[in-house]
Amino acid sequence: MSADDTDRLVVIGGGPKAMAVAAKAHVLASLGLPAPRVTVIEPTVIGGNWLPTGGWTDGRHRLGTSPEKDVGFPYHSTAHRSRNADVNAAMQAFSWTSFLVERGTYAEWVDRGRPSPEHNLWAKYLQWVGRKAAVDVVVARAESIGIEAGRWQIRVVGADGVAGVVAADRLMVTGPGSSDQVMARHPQVLSIAEFWRRAGRSDLPASTRAAVIGGGETAGSALDELIRHDILTVSVISPGATIYTRGESYFENSLYSTPVKWRTLSVPERRDVVRRTDRGVFSVRVQESLLDDERVHHLQGRVVQVTGDGDGVNLTLRNEFRPDQQHSFDLVIDAVGGKPLWFIDLFDDQACEQIELCLGGPITAPRVEAAIGHDLSIDGLPLRLHLPNLAALAQGPGFPNLSCLGELSDRVLTAAGLDDAQRVAAATTSTSSMTRT
Repeated sequence: MSADDTDRLVVIGGGPKAMAVAAKAHVLASLGLPAPRVTVIEPTVIGGNWLPTGGWTDGRHRLGTSPEKDVGFPYHSTAHRSRNADVNAAMQAFSWTSFLVERGTYAEWVDRGRPSPEHNLWAKYLQWVGRKAAVDVVVARAESIGIEAGRWQIRVVGADGVAGVVAADRLMVTGPGSSDQVMARHPQVLSIAEFWRRAGRSDLPASTRAAVIGGGETAGSALDELIRHDILTVSVISPGATIYTRGESYFENSLYSTPVKWRTLSVPERRDVVRRTDRGVFSVRVQESLLDDERVHHLQGRVVQVTGDGDGVNLTLRNEFRPDQQHSFDLVIDAVGGKPLWFIDLFDDQACEQIELCLGGPITAPRVEAAIGHDLSIDGLPLRLHLPNLAALAQGPGFPNLSCLGELSDRVLTAAGLDDAQRVAAATTSTSSMTRT
């Protein structure tokens, strides 16, 4: 093993979380502080999921979060003792405003009222961060993950079909998984990836009654696009009683930016916060665009059956304590979003057994969520597996999204400077909080 490989953190997915960790590692190393070598495995380009090629957007819709919540936000590092101020200052070089200043567009952005950027510009920002941090990027798709010689072994395959193996001391998995998933195979039922492909070609199927399944930001972006097309009615289908707007007051936002208070809340209180402010909610901007369009309606329920009906589709909706209802559409977009445990299929049997032993049973989302420790990895797993997308319940609601990328990178990278006793102490604090609740 070379000196550069003595602590290697591999990140699957080249999005905001990967760039936040890579930029922070670059800053720590430049300040002489402990930092791992960060390698990012990404099948397309940095920020690919924010571009049309990623299948989650057409790149022209706007970011639902303020871009000032960038890779360093909230710029309040507490992990490096006397050097915290130096870390915060150095991270400013990777900020959204620094990106605009370098492009010569900062004054224009301020004068226009600090608008949220289009997804494609956010991708350019992430790529800029990657270049400044000199990120080591492996352009390939992760095909399988195993354990050998005390390290993670990630088998990757490039676009040219050439396979290889990337070894890691620590592994972080990010991203929503595939955007090609669809609940039923039918010409009038589109995955979110197919929807964006066809919308980009102005080739959406002719429709008088369309439905979008999902109540989160993936569905919100699809609706924002769909209402620009010649469709008579659009139904939003979600389990909630209505479509909620993301909470954007100081009180909600502060829980996301600095999750210190999070550990004092009970588990039911935490779930309530996440439900009301993040899962199954639309951004304020999307809600405002939908309010003025009388074609948009909400249907409550979970889709439990999809059946063909000539050129259309019948959806059966189920609500507790009410009879099932059936509704007909001639276009359906499955915009439920990614699956929380999409990455588990990558792990081989040995790796899955290690995770199951640590969790005390089969790998399920609730078990993993409850086991996430202070450094956003599964507590007790011999090889660290950082899963920020599943850290909301145990550690704070901002970790799965863009709300506290600087805090996220602190949590993940601080582990590089902790000895075993310190890591156990941090994990014990987190676990005892979950136990009390």
